Amino acid sequence: MKSYRKELWFELPERTGFVNITREVDACLQESGISEGLCLVNAMHITASVFINDNETGLHQDFSTWLEKLAPYDLHGYAHHRTGEDNGDAHLKRTVMGREVVVAVTDGSLDFGPWEQVFYGEFDGRRRKRVLVKIIGY
Repeated sequence: MKSYRKELWFELPERTGFVNITREVDACLQESGISEGLCLVNAMHITASVFINDNETGLHQDFSTWLEKLAPYDLHGYAHHRTGEDNGDAHLKRTVMGREVVVAVTDGSLDFGPWEQVFYGEFDGRRRKRVLVKIIGY
């Protein structure tokens, strides 16, 4: 069995946003030389997310609107802010959107269903954060 590990780094200029990272993940797979196995992609920060969904602008706007209703940005409304932070909402948004995804690798390709792609979700941006890509297989 082979193992591959790479960190991808992101720094969004906005506080929140979504980035399609499918190409970067596929490039890692090609670099790994693994043709059968599993690919883990996870956000290595507690206010960012990795998830799989459709690459459709309206859907991304819907995610943003929905998340803001669930956990609005509020400088004073979260107990977490008593620690000196101002990102309580970002922690909650990450919990809803998820930490990681696992994608099957078949015949040297990411084995997606129709329309599926991998996204990085940022909920407390304007600083560098990393995403881990770990691939195991043959």
